[in-house]
Amino acid sequence: MDKIVIEGGKPLQGEISISGAKNAALPLITATLLTQGKHIIHNVPDLRDTRTMLALLETFGVHWERDGATLTINTENIAGFEASYDLVKTMRASVLVLGPLLSRMGRARVSMPGGCAIGARPIDYHLQGFKKMGVELDLDEGYVDAQVADGLNGCTVYFDIPSVTGTENVMMAAVKAKGTTVIKNAAREPEVGNLVDMLLAMGADIEGRDTDKLVIKGVKKLKPAEITTIPDRIETGTYLIAVGAAGGKVKLKNCNPSHLPSLLEKLREAGLSITETDDTLEVSRTGSLRSIDFKTLPYPGFPTDLQAQTMALMSMANGLSVIAETIFENRFMHVAELKRMGAKIRVDGHSAIVHGNGGLTGARVMATDLRASASLVVAGLAASGVTEISRIYHLERGYEDLVRKLDKLGARIKKIKEEK
Repeated sequence: MDKIVIEGGKPLQGEISISGAKNAALPLITATLLTQGKHIIHNVPDLRDTRTMLALLETFGVHWERDGATLTINTENIAGFEASYDLVKTMRASVLVLGPLLSRMGRARVSMPGGCAIGARPIDYHLQGFKKMGVELDLDEGYVDAQVADGLNGCTVYFDIPSVTGTENVMMAAVKAKGTTVIKNAAREPEVGNLVDMLLAMGADIEGRDTDKLVIKGVKKLKPAEITTIPDRIETGTYLIAVGAAGGKVKLKNCNPSHLPSLLEKLREAGLSITETDDTLEVSRTGSLRSIDFKTLPYPGFPTDLQAQTMALMSMANGLSVIAETIFENRFMHVAELKRMGAKIRVDGHSAIVHGNGGLTGARVMATDLRASASLVVAGLAASGVTEISRIYHLERGYEDLVRKLDKLGARIKKIKEEK
């Protein structure tokens, strides 16, 4: 098993390019199941999660090729409709095959994704939407067995909480359903908009992009599409925060600043200097950090996927920071590891109170989930001494070439094999 070793205290300098968004690429890949033909998706990051999703599609008879960051996916012949536990257990987004399989095959059998380190993350919203569309559902030995006898029917679906994967799954099921489907309180994340763009390119009829109300009028036929994955806003935010922690000056290319309105505002409030164009961000920090308060919220609010990294940053700021997590119930698992590095953090229910002490010390720490892993990297870059991060397979699920990119910026970082 690999681990990351960081010798902290070195300011970051230079420029790097942001990869395509993991959370956009995964639904784009599953959308290819909707119709036969060759689909082309550009700017796809090469990650554990994208490889897992492609392996899952292979079990249905899909063929694919990768040329750099471009995927060509051939869905001409689909033979299967079952997503086994062995693949689904490693990645919750596997449940996104439900909608496309129901649309194309009228049948899907998908393993329940189960629990997650950061919370339950149930798929109830997905299933409630499918039931309204006429799908018969049976939960059998840990699997969702779904089938529809005479095609999907349009309906109105309301989400109590805007669910990203729920919105995406129901929307993919609805594009060829009979009649009109309306999704109310739909998620507005840029990744959802990226999927809307792909479905429109395939011939779908969808209104309401970037709003909380999507109106999908079913069409009889779709065609293969070519689409580009949007830049990863969470990777972008993580590098911005890393510069805030370590200091220095860095230019991020091939990003989309408009996808990070709340983060940019908060980082400026914390003392970072940020200059933006349509597709670049230049960030620097030379002075001390100021403490900020924030609450995670659905888009365009502060992203829950950047909460852990920002908490690491606040542990170095001057003053007291109050962080409220409203999306996932267990998303403070990184606190114990940050405290091993000298952070002063107290958790009170769904809030964390961070007493910034201006400095962290390197230590041996363990990653508990994807974004918690990134928070430990942020802390390690700024800490005095050496930080060793184990269980980095979490990081490799969502960050393409993180060690190489940070090394390019001058960080003293390397990946090595852990001794047994």
